[in-house]
Amino acid sequence: MSEIPENLFYTKEHEWLKNEADMHCVVGITDHAQDSLGDVTFVELPEEGTSFGKGDVFGVVESVKAASDLYMPLGGEIIEVNEGLVDSPELLNSDPYAKGWLVKIKASESVTESDLLSPGGYKEEIGK
Repeated sequence: MSEIPENLFYTKEHEWLKNEADMHCVVGITDHAQDSLGDVTFVELPEEGTSFGKGDVFGVVESVKAASDLYMPLGGEIIEVNEGLVDSPELLNSDPYAKGWLVKIKASESVTESDLLSPGGYKEEIGK
């Protein structure tokens, strides 16, 4: 069964978002997403300083099964990229909510539950 931490927000595209202080957020893919993808072999992420709107494609995850676009859960500017995924993309499989985070953003809008799914809403979305 997929792990769904209670302290995060989620998207229907299987990204998670952790709201930190001062409009800073961490973005990653869910346990359900990494499980569906299988063994991750490559991650393509944007450069720091790049801005995206909500729903924009900001990267790609490739696995032995498929390639999948990554969608920005909230508009904002990339302030940090997880460089560790370049050499160890398998961190997305082994630790998607901690060491496997993708990017950190400075959000251009506030995080509200109406824009994103709660843990309960995400469980309903994936049928858990």
